[in-house]
Amino acid sequence: MGGLALLARNMGHKVSGSDSNTYPPMSTLLAEHNVEVSTGYRATHLSPRPDLVVVGNALSRGNEEVEAMLEKRLPYTSGPEWLYANILKKRKVVAVAGTHGKTTTSAMLAHILDQCGLAPGFLIGGVPGNFGVSARHGSGDIFVVEADEYDTAFFDKRSKFVHYHPDVAVFNNLEFDHADIFNSIEDIEKQFHHLIRMVPPDGLLITNGDDPSLEHTLSAGYWTPIERFSCDTQSNCEWHLVHDGRHEQFRIMYRGEEHGTVNWRLIGTHNQTNALGAIAAANALGVSGASACATLTSFKLPERRLELVIQTPDGVQLYDDFAHHPTAIRVTLDALRARAGRNRLIAIIEPRSNTMKQGHPLATLCHAIKAADIAIILRAAHLGWDPGSLAPHVEHTTLQVCDEVSDITETVMDQILPKDTIVTMSNGSFGGLRTQLLNRLRNRVKA
Repeated sequence: MGGLALLARNMGHKVSGSDSNTYPPMSTLLAEHNVEVSTGYRATHLSPRPDLVVVGNALSRGNEEVEAMLEKRLPYTSGPEWLYANILKKRKVVAVAGTHGKTTTSAMLAHILDQCGLAPGFLIGGVPGNFGVSARHGSGDIFVVEADEYDTAFFDKRSKFVHYHPDVAVFNNLEFDHADIFNSIEDIEKQFHHLIRMVPPDGLLITNGDDPSLEHTLSAGYWTPIERFSCDTQSNCEWHLVHDGRHEQFRIMYRGEEHGTVNWRLIGTHNQTNALGAIAAANALGVSGASACATLTSFKLPERRLELVIQTPDGVQLYDDFAHHPTAIRVTLDALRARAGRNRLIAIIEPRSNTMKQGHPLATLCHAIKAADIAIILRAAHLGWDPGSLAPHVEHTTLQVCDEVSDITETVMDQILPKDTIVTMSNGSFGGLRTQLLNRLRNRVKA
């Protein structure tokens, strides 16, 4: 919703809004663009009478502001509907979907197109490091949108992405998530197939050929040309990569021919996968593989995507990551383990998402944290399971459970060693833990 507010401001509208809480980087961006945000939901926030209310999917009937909106018969719409009606229907749309990697892949694609002179617009869930804003109208014909499968609004329970009508759709992966609205992986596959059915016959589907759930979804039918990508160097997919085991350099292959080499400082196989999807989409939009690869040398990860917060003189590194699903936690820790080598890796997790709170993925969470030497889990509010119950299943990882964020800070600082790698993982602000650890590490250096 913050990104939509920025787009509306770019179009010259006066924009205000309400939220239960906002935090950086979005709160900072909204303030910089003169978007007034009220904390909490009150009927008085709808005075003076707005011309239009754009309703976020977090709100439901019974919310004071929603009830006032309906009682006053104010015109309203959902965020995805507003985006399509005001921007997307006039543009060539690329939608990037998937359980993981949407933000990074969208940011990569926007960066490639921008560096190649196509001036794309974009709406991305995070803040791309190369742009400093999560949304931009853009002067070119192309618009890149991060396509979320979460529901649209209290009055429209379809996935957001069905409103986007993309010309090109990129599918990174598909796993069970959002346990508060989906009962099974089949429910999510159904929504993804709705999106597949909406891509026109002269468009393009770009999909991860290594993902069985995506392949199962496609087996229900598709009516658009398709290109698959794979990180398997022996793959028969249209797009794959060749490398010597290093994440920092790899060659891009398309239909058996080399199309460029990526040289960057990013870590993790998941980022190589993200790059394949972005390069394939750029190719569909007229950008050569060689040009796309060259631009990725200057690519900067979005904020809170394996973001290095500080590195101290004695080699302690603090990272912050948005990971909140066991698979995302695993790939983040695997990437950091490869970088840390034999030095200690400390993972700090806030099980904040609805799926994590309900305890659906506990078996996979045990597997995910095995790459860490120490795993610290916050006993979050309304958590439906005991984090301590994981201990018997992670024998090579020291598991610690804390009831308060301040306890985590003290726990980390009491046991920190030179060359430790620390990563905080949450899809929220984690109670300011990042800032607490940053300040303590800075003071530790001064001492």
